[in-house]
Amino acid sequence: MKKILIGTHNKGKFKEISYLISKKIIKISPLQLQIKSPKETGKTFAANSKLKANYFSKFTDLPIISDDSGLCIKSLNRKPGIHSARWAKRHGGFQKAMKFILKKMKNKKDRSAVFICSLSFKDFKRRTTTVIGKIRGSISYKMMGTKGFGYDPIFIPELQSITFGQMSKKDKVKMDHRFFAFKKLKTKIRIL
Repeated sequence: MKKILIGTHNKGKFKEISYLISKKIIKISPLQLQIKSPKETGKTFAANSKLKANYFSKFTDLPIISDDSGLCIKSLNRKPGIHSARWAKRHGGFQKAMKFILKKMKNKKDRSAVFICSLSFKDFKRRTTTVIGKIRGSISYKMMGTKGFGYDPIFIPELQSITFGQMSKKDKVKMDHRFFAFKKLKTKIRIL
């Protein structure tokens, strides 16, 4: 496998997935091929990552890896969940969405949360393999750090004292939900 399409328009996700895939493989973005994003109509992370892999496969013969991920907060009924990006859009960006979450969490004793990632890989033969990766943690009391992307500045992973937003890219990429999903995928798809 010489090339792969990483099925996301999110620059942060593209960078993280690129970093995990072998350096020998050329990573292509849907933006380079002028492919728009599909509508995410799935009810689960796995359904949405499969949907994206199937959608992008209509435009290219390349193998495809696609991601659907989000933050599930226990005391907010596991929201924003699969609507994580849509919440950001609705609130005018991730900064405002995080402020909204922190306000909602103000008097909550249970601050536990989980970041979930589903990765789907569609090969040359058009077979799809889907895996799920998770990392547990808690919601911080304020936004901390400017690294990472999305909800990283309010998520403190288990056994850590800092948010993803405060971590170096190198440290975060070796322990986040995307890493765990990719690790699972690699046991099934050795060419990655």
